[in-house]
Amino acid sequence: MPVWDIIGPVMIGPSSSHTAGAVRIGRIVRLCWGEEVVNVNLYMRGSFATTGEGHGTDKALLAGLQGYAPDDPEVRDGIKLAQESGMNFTFYEEDIEDAHPNSVRIEIWDSSGRRMDAIAASLGGGAVSLQELDGFEVDVSCLLPVIIIMNKDVHGVVGAVTMYLSSHGINIATMKLHRDSRGGLATMVLELDGNESKVKPEEIEAVHDAIVRVISIPGVTL
Repeated sequence: MPVWDIIGPVMIGPSSSHTAGAVRIGRIVRLCWGEEVVNVNLYMRGSFATTGEGHGTDKALLAGLQGYAPDDPEVRDGIKLAQESGMNFTFYEEDIEDAHPNSVRIEIWDSSGRRMDAIAASLGGGAVSLQELDGFEVDVSCLLPVIIIMNKDVHGVVGAVTMYLSSHGINIATMKLHRDSRGGLATMVLELDGNESKVKPEEIEAVHDAIVRVISIPGVTL
């Protein structure tokens, strides 16, 4: 067993699953959103719902959504800081069959009508999984840099994206492809071996007309 699995992450709070993992979930979802979070609903599942308040999961999620790291002392004041920043937030309990016991669905929106829905789970030891984004399975830890591409399911998108990455010296560690139906909407989830600073989402969007949206997430350390 790796030493890291025994000692866990450096963090503020009593639980690596309910506190450190929750902060990382919030940070990752904020990175997916791409800007300050103003309006958010958080649907707590499993033990996040039943014991989360006692472990400070609510504070941790809000701290992460504001960009704080698990070892930031400010995590313990996550609710107060969210209120002071003007964030509008509401917590709910959500009972979903087969949901991960330490998971949350986070719904974000802004005044322009833009919305995003993410589901993530805390796996223990501060590790997390971003499970879904806007209804699409992604299932990534975000320890490595990640690119999530949403596109129409047509020929040539995968080739255009991989050619772009190759031309910029970026190596793909893993690739996952999903689609809702043939010719419908699809997602491409790529984990990268570093060099994420060379990734420019607007350039990737331009490599093929079928690409609708590109999300770039830098590796989020434990």
